[in-house]
Amino acid sequence: MTDGQELLSRRRVLRLGLAWGALALGAPLHSVLAQGQGLKESPNTVVGPFYPLIKPLDQDADLTIIAGGSGRAEGKVLHLTGRVLNRGGEPVRGARVEIWQADSRGRYAHPSDRGTPARDQKFQGFGVQTTDAEGRYRFKTIKPAPYTSEAGSLRAPHIHFDVSGRADRKVTQMFFEGEPLNAQDRIFQASLRPQWASAVGKTLPAGQGMEPDSLVVTWDVILDQG
Repeated sequence: MTDGQELLSRRRVLRLGLAWGALALGAPLHSVLAQGQGLKESPNTVVGPFYPLIKPLDQDADLTIIAGGSGRAEGKVLHLTGRVLNRGGEPVRGARVEIWQADSRGRYAHPSDRGTPARDQKFQGFGVQTTDAEGRYRFKTIKPAPYTSEAGSLRAPHIHFDVSGRADRKVTQMFFEGEPLNAQDRIFQASLRPQWASAVGKTLPAGQGMEPDSLVVTWDVILDQG
């Protein structure tokens, strides 16, 4: 098969909705089909109080285990994938993608988070990836639990992103499709509701070889120039 035929075959797979299968084969995600149509830049949010002061020594793409430790983090496994694109739909290669989040108990790995119960010590809490030539990133983590903020409001499950490309930096948050608590989350309502479609990850079926009860979520981050 020639390179052109292989690319065409991959696009056909994507159009059939086999997004995860295409990802497993290294094919671009379905959102790349929007190239050239002009994408809306992802919404901006604040870093928040729980960005890691001291980043863990283990900063890989698998947040469910800690190097040198034993066992896996509590909670539902989440395979989080996506791409970093510019507004023209072009992939941003070599972008640094940082994520941080609460664990399955609603606790952050941060000294200022003194809530109860105590945090899951087996959860890494922070991860880093660099996008490939197609702008892709991929993390294995767990679905974060909701929690009550210092202001007393309920936060829906979400994951923080800090994405640095060649020309732009984007701090934003990803929420979960179909999550009832989105309607009560102050950040979602105040900052992201007008652009809710670009702030919510899309849920896909688990692929072959994944944990049967795991979640697969795909979400793209759109920078201005890249």
